[in-house]
Amino acid sequence: MSLTLEQIVEETSQWPEDVVAELVDRIMVARHGGIIPSVGAAWQTEIQRRVADIRGGREKGIPGDEVMAKARTIIGR
Repeated sequence: MSLTLEQIVEETSQWPEDVVAELVDRIMVARHGGIIPSVGAAWQTEIQRRVADIRGGREKGIPGDEVMAKARTIIGR
């Protein structure tokens, strides 16, 4: 039996965020392949730099709830 997209969204809306993130990640890998190692390494370096900038006071983070509110506004939800 196939599930509709609405059924999938409804079912997963009850799941913990980390489980949904894992599902999305696994779907992306299944559809598009894994991360190219050099790209993954470059992102790790960039992430470490950004975290160091925030911790060092050179940059200011944006609270997650603000980011999500802006994203919902952009997509019209």
